[in-house]
Amino acid sequence: MIINRRAFITILGASTLYPWLDAEATEAEAAQAIKQIVGASKIRTGRVTLDIPPLVENGNSVVMKVSVESPMTPEDHVRAIHIVAEGNPLPNIVSFHMNQRAGRAAVTTRIRLSDSQRIWAIAQMSDGSYWQGYAATLVTLAACTEQI
Repeated sequence: MIINRRAFITILGASTLYPWLDAEATEAEAAQAIKQIVGASKIRTGRVTLDIPPLVENGNSVVMKVSVESPMTPEDHVRAIHIVAEGNPLPNIVSFHMNQRAGRAAVTTRIRLSDSQRIWAIAQMSDGSYWQGYAATLVTLAACTEQI
């Protein structure tokens, strides 16, 4: 069997990505990702509501809603909402940046989940405080780790 140069490079590239595709972040890596977001600031629990199904059949497309209790005025509004998943290969999933003109501090999106895990939503407020909420979900068919 003769392999041409293009096939060889494809196989070589896929084999170098294989360990990364099978990796999952640990709780410590998720905690480090959260620490990079908040720095030395204290995170308070509350004000953030994370709505995600407790049981997900397929982790390739999971609907998630996050809302933060805030009047969204110039003096008191949400600057950003960060989503961290402790079981995905890369724990930082997405960050939404907003200002008082957003009207409501709420986002809806679809995410990929590699396995059953906890998902954290961290809200950065205009006064510099951070608030968090989390939800756990059970994934029956994992995403992010499919074999090529």
